[in-house]
Amino acid sequence: MTEYFSFKEAMKYLGVKSHKTLNYYIKLGLPVVIAGNSKRISKTAIDEFMKSHTVTVHPTKEMVNNE
Repeated sequence: MTEYFSFKEAMKYLGVKSHKTLNYYIKLGLPVVIAGNSKRISKTAIDEFMKSHTVTVHPTKEMVNNE
């Protein structure tokens, strides 16, 4: 697996289907590497971004009932 993903590859790795979602993550601070006309996102940056945005959610009644 490569360390640097195209936007399409990054979306697949993240499990998102919308460019809007990826752009939202970038606005929240997901770093993008720009070299000439190429834009890449590193796997390490994605992993760190997701880790830094991880929160503990307490289950609601609806969540428990739907499991």
